[in-house]
Amino acid sequence: MGKKNLKHKSKRPQETAGKTADPDFSQVRFHVYAGLFMISLSTLMFEILLTRIFSVVTWYHFAFLAISIAMFGLAVGAIWVYLCPNYFRKELTNYHLGLSGLLFSVTIVLSFLAFIEIQIKSAESSLLAFGIVSVPFVFGGICVCLALTRFPQNVGRLYAADLAGAATGCVLLIPVVDIAGGPTAVFVVALIGAGAAFLFTRRTEFKKLGLAALVWSIVLAAFVLIHADLVQKQSPWVQLKWVKGKKEGPALYEKWNSYSRIRVSGNLEKPEKPYGWGLSPTYDRRETVRQIGLYMDANAYTVITAFDGDLTKLDYLKYDIINMAHYLRKDGRVLVIGIGGGRDVLSALAFKQKSIVGVEINEDIIKTVNEKFGDFTGHLNTHPNVIFVNDEARSYVERSKDEYDIIQASLIDTFAASTSGAFALTENSLYTIEAWDTFIHHLSSEGILTFSRWYAKEEFPVDSVRLVALASAALKRVGIEQPQQHLVMVTCMVCPVQRSGVGTLLLSKRPFLDSELDTIERLSAELQFDIVQSPRRSINPLLSAIAAAEGPTRFEENNISAPTDDSPFFFNFNFLRGGFSAIGRTGAYQSPVIILATVLVSVFLLTFLCMIIPLVLTTEKKALSGAWPFFIFFGAIGSGFMLIEMSQLQRLIIFLGHPTYALSVVLFALLLSTGIGSYFTQKTSDSALRGSAVLGLLILLCVLFLFGVGTPHAVGAFRGSPTPVRILVATGILIPIGMVMGLAFPFGIRLASINKLSKITPWFWGINGATSVCASVLAVAIALSFGISAAFWTGFLFYAAALPAFLWASRVGATPNKKMETLP
Repeated sequence: MGKKNLKHKSKRPQETAGKTADPDFSQVRFHVYAGLFMISLSTLMFEILLTRIFSVVTWYHFAFLAISIAMFGLAVGAIWVYLCPNYFRKELTNYHLGLSGLLFSVTIVLSFLAFIEIQIKSAESSLLAFGIVSVPFVFGGICVCLALTRFPQNVGRLYAADLAGAATGCVLLIPVVDIAGGPTAVFVVALIGAGAAFLFTRRTEFKKLGLAALVWSIVLAAFVLIHADLVQKQSPWVQLKWVKGKKEGPALYEKWNSYSRIRVSGNLEKPEKPYGWGLSPTYDRRETVRQIGLYMDANAYTVITAFDGDLTKLDYLKYDIINMAHYLRKDGRVLVIGIGGGRDVLSALAFKQKSIVGVEINEDIIKTVNEKFGDFTGHLNTHPNVIFVNDEARSYVERSKDEYDIIQASLIDTFAASTSGAFALTENSLYTIEAWDTFIHHLSSEGILTFSRWYAKEEFPVDSVRLVALASAALKRVGIEQPQQHLVMVTCMVCPVQRSGVGTLLLSKRPFLDSELDTIERLSAELQFDIVQSPRRSINPLLSAIAAAEGPTRFEENNISAPTDDSPFFFNFNFLRGGFSAIGRTGAYQSPVIILATVLVSVFLLTFLCMIIPLVLTTEKKALSGAWPFFIFFGAIGSGFMLIEMSQLQRLIIFLGHPTYALSVVLFALLLSTGIGSYFTQKTSDSALRGSAVLGLLILLCVLFLFGVGTPHAVGAFRGSPTPVRILVATGILIPIGMVMGLAFPFGIRLASINKLSKITPWFWGINGATSVCASVLAVAIALSFGISAAFWTGFLFYAAALPAFLWASRVGATPNKKMETLP
């Protein structure tokens, strides 16, 4: 193909117009592999980064939408390529690779700058914000689609480069966010995308495009260096403006990491009334202390209290309901889960406990309390009775050889988050039967496990009831026949008008003694607390039955069953079917389950449109002859891959203890190993393709079956290991399934090329992406309703459906010795 076929004339080097504008599709140059690697790296970094930013700007139940937004944007880009063949001409492949890469980079910056200006407080503003940040993924989808479908003979290596880049992005994001912060990391991602655009135009005739990409890269690099320094000096140019629908004020300190964004605000010198979540109405509130606020993701709030070693200044903590256990177990060993601003540690010191271990998963919180504001807090880490541990609490306790007189977890979720349903779609490794089994086994013979949560004084406070259900189920699991003798729940109404306050559950390893119950009743009378459940009394017959492990698992439309590691959604009190029935109701926007149901219906509709619109707009229907089995095949492997990925993400959040670590580990291990599997398909000849692919798919099903059966046992065996060991175990069990899952896509693309369907392979890639979007939401819905294992086995069934689809496709339009079609 020469210059005469080009509509766009001249200003391009005449002597190379035919050679460079029409690339050699049988040989892919290094710059294409490198560019694809970098564009995929930046795409995955941006996807994971959005989960972190969404957690700060909106509620946690929106974070999972980042994956759906990314996948749908990629699918739209692929379908755009299919629908505009005259624009995305083959001879301009290098040009469009560079242009789409550059637009991807530019729109990352522009969409983020627009996103931070939007006040998200309604469904309409949410759609606007999420729609804006989806734009870069469309251009990323165009770029990846062109790279993977225009070079079918090299699709194995290209797909490997694509997945290797994505895997690298999962790991690279963690240090980038830790060093530069969230907003700056967005510009780092854009810089990598600009570098990809520059690489795509290397050794081509599109010099001006390459120069534009280079200049843009230099601008971004300069900005990143300057802004990273400003972040360290706490004076950034670009930062979030609206969080949780409200405008942020000034801060004393701000720090991003892969766990959260930490923000400290307040006046270091001004005394004020002590902040207490469950302070007794009898407390004299005229006393003042110096304290400042610590916010995590603009949502979880705690206080950092000034401490100079004088314990008498902490007497107000003895009026707080969350500290009831300290009246029953004195001079004991205390384990605090989640130190926050150090308040529970100070409480244990105020009660003169013998030793205190504070376990905090977020290292930056420990550093903030003990280093950044160490002079203010009195450097609690230097106190002889206090030890701080940077670890995930559940795994730390599980591998600990110590026993504790008190294990305390106080309001590790906040009232604003709980009442809005912020955690309803998120996994929590601390609120499962298996976790409480671990805690109970590490109590001393007279030890107490105490959990405090927000309490709504209504006819049926579902979250408190579910906490009691969890406690009684855990006691039953460890062999206690009468769990109601081991449980007490006391509440304090801090907001009588709103009928809300704090409820503290006390679980004793042995039955409560009469003397201890007398103490609880005396203190409750003196401090004006209410006893809602104890061995002597209960405010509700149903609550009494639940405490005895004899109650129902549901009440009306509320789910009050005890969560397990396979269904660790403690904060989801509603059933999904209720969400479907409530779609469209006024005021239903704030319910996460309704949002999930709405998103599920929406993505199914969008996926349907991704299939129907190209079909309607395809003028040459004969070109679709033999394509139907490929539609099924690519849809099945897209759905199967995402269901398995999401289910393992949910399972490993419990195993690893944090969503970002789980997301990075799962994506890194799966994508890298999938890329390795894809690379090995490159050596398969055309004549052996059908047999090799069928054998590979059969091996895939066998490996997935063994994985599904064996993974729960492997996770259980290593649950108490240190975090690095758990990461290695998670990576090790994911690599085998990733390698075999990497076989399906390149085999499918090569078979489509053999069957003379190269022109519609972008559509196949788009269907693969669109069904992945569906599966990402479907996986959450299935896990909420039936458990994580059910989501995994649904993915297995999709892969099982891919096998007959491939057999059907291999018999349509192909002959045994047909050569692979090469693009003109």
